[in-house]
Amino acid sequence: MTDKFNELAQKLEEAQLGGGEKRIEVQHKKGKLTARERIHFLLDEGSFEEIGALVTHRSTNFGLDKQKFYGDGVVTGYGTVNGRLVYVFSQDFTVLGGSLAEAHSEKICRVMDLAMKNGVPVIGLNDSGGARIQEGVVSLAAYADIFYRNTLASGVVPQISAVMGPCAGGAVYSPALTDFIFMVEGNSYMFVTGPNVVKTVTHEEVTSEELGGAMTHATKSGVTHFTAPNGVESINQIKKLLSYIPQNCEDDPPSLKYENLKSEIREELNEIIPENPNQPYDIKEVINGVIDSDSFFEVHKNYAENIVVGFARLAGKSIGIVANQPAVLAGVLDIHASQKAARFVRFCDCFNIPLLVFEDVPGFLPGTDQEWNAIITNGAKLLYAFCEATVPRITVITRKAYGGAYDVMNSKHIGADMNYAWPSSEIAVMGAKGAAEIIFKNEIKEAKDSEVKLKEKEKEYAEMFANPYRAAARGYVDEIIKPEQTREKLIRAYQMLENKVDKMPKKKHGNIPL
Repeated sequence: MTDKFNELAQKLEEAQLGGGEKRIEVQHKKGKLTARERIHFLLDEGSFEEIGALVTHRSTNFGLDKQKFYGDGVVTGYGTVNGRLVYVFSQDFTVLGGSLAEAHSEKICRVMDLAMKNGVPVIGLNDSGGARIQEGVVSLAAYADIFYRNTLASGVVPQISAVMGPCAGGAVYSPALTDFIFMVEGNSYMFVTGPNVVKTVTHEEVTSEELGGAMTHATKSGVTHFTAPNGVESINQIKKLLSYIPQNCEDDPPSLKYENLKSEIREELNEIIPENPNQPYDIKEVINGVIDSDSFFEVHKNYAENIVVGFARLAGKSIGIVANQPAVLAGVLDIHASQKAARFVRFCDCFNIPLLVFEDVPGFLPGTDQEWNAIITNGAKLLYAFCEATVPRITVITRKAYGGAYDVMNSKHIGADMNYAWPSSEIAVMGAKGAAEIIFKNEIKEAKDSEVKLKEKEKEYAEMFANPYRAAARGYVDEIIKPEQTREKLIRAYQMLENKVDKMPKKKHGNIPL
């Protein structure tokens, strides 16, 4: 038996080296971790159990029979992150460039199937040159097998993708189907067609970084939700994200023990809203003044900055926050902001994370660019996402709530459970000046001094509508509160809503305006 034990040990040792020490050295010179090093930093010490370490490909085409490596370019298995079970696959660029083909895909599909059966998050650490060309259409079929499972798992278990190297062609669609994408600055990129194809077809000169680097996707396309300066920091971000989300769609999000040792009144909130209704302020000051200290974990930080989304804790409980940002474009809703917020709202609803909305929105962004690029259907995505969400939903109107944007931002009319307004809030069809110009058009035109008349009528409209009291009288706002009371009111409201049950009408699925 000793010989057999030695043979096993030799094969496992060979599997540990992937493509060999020279290729590992090249990986390190690029500033990249190996597949196994990434798993080491992600999982709790000693918790990793590998599946399929000795799998090899079955192809003999184009000399592949002479290039067999244990694991076939991907390390798969399970372990724990802060004591919670996760499944993981980590592509190994040292083995055939991490290229994906039949056996490689089968290993990934295996852990995805197990994750679904056991109700556990699945984390993909991507570093691949794409489809293995030598295996032809088999490689394409192998990608589709993964895409199919991504779709089946969507909304059932959290799916997280970290792009830690190249990700091109068909390889990009699996991360795109998952819930969150992480990228490493300078070392990772995603694109459907690379710079060479772009140059051939469109004659554009562009680098990989410009075309599909981390900052490109973080700021321009919104494809990636998080970026990090290196692989270790990216993995730490994944671990932080996991601390806010549940294991599956039937589980509750994790919560921390919370003891109320002092008053929940936050007087500093009274000073944030400027006296001038057109003066900007930072909504993150409001968020941080309400939530548990240092608990805000922003998502899509550098994309569509006129809206802020992210996770936080309130009295130890995980919540999802959506907030208009008056400091950027006055907090208007536009195409990208609507898409960003809708995606986040739907994730929170999938995984039982209560939603908190801070509203200060002057409306939708006007202009031909917005209209021609479908602000109508894109704005409707956010409306749809809120309408179908069944988790506890609370809105706090801090200042402006104008027009259709008032409806869209989790108003009482589309199913919000509780709606609060600060005394500084203005709930109306539009701003006082625009409204006065329409309603009193003739009076202003006929007046001796039209400017004076406009200001007079503007003031008249503002006194009548630019406040929260008409909405409160109708019951559209449940309570008008001082800013300092917000945290206390929210804690009590979420406690009241803990056992909320709300079901949508029976149907196969809705038809969201994509």
